[in-house]
Amino acid sequence: MSQPPDAVALEQWTGPITDDDPHRNFKQEVAAGALVDPLPTLQNLADFVGLPLGAVVRHALVKWVSAGSDALLEVGPAWVRRLAEPIDRAEAAGTDEARLVAYEELRGLLGWLVAGLDEGPFGGDPKGP
Repeated sequence: MSQPPDAVALEQWTGPITDDDPHRNFKQEVAAGALVDPLPTLQNLADFVGLPLGAVVRHALVKWVSAGSDALLEVGPAWVRRLAEPIDRAEAAGTDEARLVAYEELRGLLGWLVAGLDEGPFGGDPKGP
């Protein structure tokens, strides 16, 4: 049994965005994206590889929505929680000093992780040869 095709209208949303909105950064990105038409690029790709536009759009959306899960699988839940701890403490304190302490702690943790990328099979330019 076949399913009816999905249909989503692409909307250009530009606001309003309030200063106290907890999703302000995301909404600013959505508003900035309203200035760009993604369809010509996706259509060119679809034409180039010989796929329907809808299949390429679906693939792009699936890749985008699964990126967070992919990152979680790569880093691991324990490390994601460990990296969130300094931020949680800083936000609970609510001071610039606490945020600077969190930044230093995160810088140290990420520096330790990045150091492992410089040697062995992960070494080299992340952009490739």
